[in-house]
Amino acid sequence: MRAAGLLWAALWGLLLPPINAEEGILHAAGNGVPPKTKDYCIIYNSNWTTLPDSLNNATFRILENLTSTVLCSSSEAPPGLLKDKAVVVMRGNCTFLEKAIIAERLGAKMLLIASKPGLSSLTDNKTEFKDVTLPIALIRYNDIMDMQLTLGNEINVTLYSPPLPEFDCSMVVIFVIAVFTVALGGYWSGVSELENLKAMANPGERETRRKKEENVTFTPLTVILFVVICCVMLVLLYFFYKWLVYVIISVFCLASAMSLYNCLAALIGEIPFGQCRIACCNKTIEVRLIFLAGFCIAAAVVWAVFRNEDRWAWILQDILGVAFCLNFIKTLKMPNFKSCVILLGLLLLYDVFFVFITPFITKNGASIMVEVAAGPFGNSEKNDGNLVEVPTERSAPHEKLPVVIRVPRLEYSASTLCDMPFSLLGFGDIIVPGLLVAYCRRFDVQTSSSSVYYISCTIAYAVGMVLTFVVLALMKMGQPALLYLVPCTLITSSLVAWRRKEMKKFWKGSSYQMMEHLDYAGNEEGTATASEQPEGQ
Repeated sequence: MRAAGLLWAALWGLLLPPINAEEGILHAAGNGVPPKTKDYCIIYNSNWTTLPDSLNNATFRILENLTSTVLCSSSEAPPGLLKDKAVVVMRGNCTFLEKAIIAERLGAKMLLIASKPGLSSLTDNKTEFKDVTLPIALIRYNDIMDMQLTLGNEINVTLYSPPLPEFDCSMVVIFVIAVFTVALGGYWSGVSELENLKAMANPGERETRRKKEENVTFTPLTVILFVVICCVMLVLLYFFYKWLVYVIISVFCLASAMSLYNCLAALIGEIPFGQCRIACCNKTIEVRLIFLAGFCIAAAVVWAVFRNEDRWAWILQDILGVAFCLNFIKTLKMPNFKSCVILLGLLLLYDVFFVFITPFITKNGASIMVEVAAGPFGNSEKNDGNLVEVPTERSAPHEKLPVVIRVPRLEYSASTLCDMPFSLLGFGDIIVPGLLVAYCRRFDVQTSSSSVYYISCTIAYAVGMVLTFVVLALMKMGQPALLYLVPCTLITSSLVAWRRKEMKKFWKGSSYQMMEHLDYAGNEEGTATASEQPEGQ
């Protein structure tokens, strides 16, 4: 279970792209007093149509609903009906260009094309539309039906495309969640290390502690093997997304329920009351832990059932995701800084390769990482100017991989009406640097260094997150966050070790410290044994 969880957690070192640059807003108003209004998502091609950037600069047109036709012939609309109006017709049978020429010839000032399959990019040749002046946009057919039910039959509409916000407050929420999770996970790992050292100092508790210990230690060889498995898994997801997405959802439910239980059980263990027990299978179990297990399973099941309910399911996914990351950072131990450098370095190369290099390899020129992380997706084929949605073997409608922290966008824009109203951060951007922060915390405990490594690395992680958001805002495209987090954390940790003249200890890590501890324990035991000898012997 731990291996499966780590596998897909480390796949995602990516902040997904915020929105499509060709999304816009259709603002519709009824004839009531005051007029009832509502906004809808549209897709347009900026090479064909230039839309105003605010509602104040937009011109309203009366909407003529001709969704009973496809407007592939002038005879489908009575003469004079479309004069100075916005017309909406169905998609299909002829090209967007042919519809636009007919609509403009009939006097229309705006063309809306209703699509039942969904919205897709408009990619016809710009030169074909050089003589067409009316705005053209694609809109969901269901939105046209909703418009009539909500606003009535007499509707005025206009199109505009507000500029993308330079910064969205949801990033602040993601920043707080990420830094909190990394800091708390590292601290929890340090507490576990301190308990281990105390148990080793007491021979009577050593065996008991060893049985309770659930940590898994990565060696350099297993780190390399793990990265190879990550690469294979990502490629398999790219080609077999339709089936593997449900495997990942199932693994997430099981792993997150176990992680939530471990996190809450650690808190409950500090409560001195309510510790009544019952006998079961020759063991005694605390009743409160039984109820806790039921609660954690129920939380995972509720998320699984309502995972596509965007209004509130993201809260439950984030809670389960934070619990998973916390438990993972605490459970997986990096034995030394050498292993940390290998893991973070290889995953950085992995992230950069699948984001920036794979577009030169894939047939459609798309990044494997982006396509998998932003699923579902399908191919679009151009058929005489009409984009026809063609389902592929990789598509799994409405299903996305639950390996991200999701926060709704707080700034109003076209994206809040269209396909991606969330800011996203992959679990890998928390877990991978978090393992280094946890190692720093354990090293502080081993060397009694007053948390200097832990605090410095946590601050470096926060700086790396800020740098990621700045580049994301400037470039307006998804960024592999590890590209900024890995150098910040590794360089800071190295500088602290070098400044304190502890690089040898920091590089060799627990094995070096363990040898010193055993030598110290052996010396203490030898001294105690010698002091217990009777005098004169």
